Amino acid sequence: MRSILLVTLLFLASDSNILRAQESSTRPNVLFLFADDMRADTISALGNTEIQTPNLDRLVRSGVAFQRAYMQGARNGATCVPSRAMLLSGKSLFRIDEKLRRDPSWPSAFAKAGYTTFLTGKWHNTPESIPLCFQNARSVFVGGMTNPMRAPLSNLVDGRMTKAEILPKHACDSFAEEAITFIRTQKENPFLCYVAFDAPHDPHIVPENFPIHYQPNKLSLPGNYLPQHPFNNGEMAIRDERLLPWPRTPEAIRQMKADYYRYISYLDSQVGRILDALAASEHEKNTIIVFSADSGVSLGSHGLLGKQSLYEHALRVPLIISGPGIAAGQSSQAMCYLFDVFPTLGKLCGVPAPSSSEGIEFGAVLKDTSKPARKEMMFAYMNVQRAVRDSRWKLIRYPQIDKTQLFDLTSDPEEINNLAELPEQQMRVAELMALLKKEQIRYSDPSPLKVAEPISPDWIPPKNFPKKP
Repeated sequence: MRSILLVTLLFLASDSNILRAQESSTRPNVLFLFADDMRADTISALGNTEIQTPNLDRLVRSGVAFQRAYMQGARNGATCVPSRAMLLSGKSLFRIDEKLRRDPSWPSAFAKAGYTTFLTGKWHNTPESIPLCFQNARSVFVGGMTNPMRAPLSNLVDGRMTKAEILPKHACDSFAEEAITFIRTQKENPFLCYVAFDAPHDPHIVPENFPIHYQPNKLSLPGNYLPQHPFNNGEMAIRDERLLPWPRTPEAIRQMKADYYRYISYLDSQVGRILDALAASEHEKNTIIVFSADSGVSLGSHGLLGKQSLYEHALRVPLIISGPGIAAGQSSQAMCYLFDVFPTLGKLCGVPAPSSSEGIEFGAVLKDTSKPARKEMMFAYMNVQRAVRDSRWKLIRYPQIDKTQLFDLTSDPEEINNLAELPEQQMRVAELMALLKKEQIRYSDPSPLKVAEPISPDWIPPKNFPKKP
């Protein structure tokens, strides 16, 4: 009787192992491609007729492109730090640990669920958190910005990052090469491959022999171009804003745009290398591909250059998701935060969420793009700007200068016409202010929407400053 019981237990254990192996082999892989400071309106297939992005266009044709994906904001000028922390932790702005050392991350949850996890690219959330998040890491740039032709890159070895070395090629080339090698060598477990490019963050440097160039005089100005922002938004002279003098001239903005677009096209070429390697591998039909970015950037919109504002061009990011079971060639108006993306991937891959994750999965949208995701969204920048939007209207509040903006994003997507002072919009302003306060409570934001002694909204540019700090 004991021998029969033993045989039965061994059979059940063997059967369980087989089921686990089958589950492992059928769960989709994830290839996550992440850009740095890339506006949502810089992909050809999504309507930009001036830029060349053939490989991102491939992704658009094969998946779902989200038109209303956002980072939630920042509590410091280096917006990519909180943005990446939100993405990888699934937590909102006022609850994240920006160093990613306190709470379990989504990549660590994938590893716990049997995935092989890999990082290459930019890491701006302290090197100590890398082994807490990923099992493997190669050619990692630990920092915020650098000359990509001389980027110091290091590897994860025995739980520690090695001394950084400067490789004799562009950082994005190195990141793509590491991702390709990783994909080609994966044979057993499903994988999560996270490729965090540092492009197109300034400085906009690409190899001299890259063939794509843009002529500044043939590029348009942003529809909401201004020589200078019309009032003090609380962050008027941060490093990003000092890259060009005031007023921003059309010629200077066009030149910056030409350099920026060329960098995006170079990024696109590296994305293409990775997509080609995936297509040539055994993983092609079982891999979810995500392309997104940590933030947008102004580039002359509203007289600004950087991403330290709550306008659409700073907050809205590209988000394209393709793969098995996902609708192809579709566009969605569903609203989502970046910190909703990994919860969605976890749902698709059967990975239980970390206990601290608070993002909302939107998997239903990937099959039916008419489905909604979030109904309203709240944004913040330091203690100087707050915003809220619903499916149509957006309110931006500047507490320190007692100023409010109201935009109809349906008829005015570039946020040109401020309707906040119109008598017929006062009820709407009050309703959105109430919604903003409600969302502040929801997301543990303590910042007041009014201050006792507002300062003047007037602002005069500094006379002397370095153009290239």
